[in-house]
Amino acid sequence: MIRVVDYGLGNTQAFINMYKRMNIPALPAREAADLDDAEKIILPGVGAFDHAMELLDGSGMRLPLERRVLKDKVPILGVCVGMQVLARSSDEGKQAGLGWVPGVVRAFRSIHSAAEMPLPHMGWNDVTPLGGALFRGLGKDARFYFLHSYFFQCDNHANIAATASYGLDFSCALRAENIYGVQFHPEKSHHYGATLLKNFAELEMQA
Repeated sequence: MIRVVDYGLGNTQAFINMYKRMNIPALPAREAADLDDAEKIILPGVGAFDHAMELLDGSGMRLPLERRVLKDKVPILGVCVGMQVLARSSDEGKQAGLGWVPGVVRAFRSIHSAAEMPLPHMGWNDVTPLGGALFRGLGKDARFYFLHSYFFQCDNHANIAATASYGLDFSCALRAENIYGVQFHPEKSHHYGATLLKNFAELEMQA
């Protein structure tokens, strides 16, 4: 069972609808007990970093989520702000992030080469996968839909799963053991997004 965390941010139904078309069971998680049967977890998110952390803390699901991901090693996919909150902190706010993946979230405007680029970075962009099961079947012609003004800067280059370019080459997907994240919106990315979500559904849990 795939559980999509419904904590007030992100279109959980869009993910559930995509999985329904693939005949893959997926349901929302609106309270802690809903995470008990999760074999995979999706953490969506739109909007501001601090607001996302406040809603997640207030949902009652943060501690059970940490247990399932960090102790039980259930694969999780953070999407957009759901990826950014995996970091220690963000240029966008003052709240601490989950800190599950070593890194910080940076503003494009803080990087000289990207400072004059129109923001938000919105629309379709090429993505360059760096290997890994999440991007199986997706070559260098893969394109995904983005909407963001901040990006995840990994401490460790080995955690970068894919890059995109917008004034600079930035990490648009990451992986740290069973923890995955994508800055783009697979639920809005047509067949490319469907392939990625299917790949995530087929990941094997680590012992």
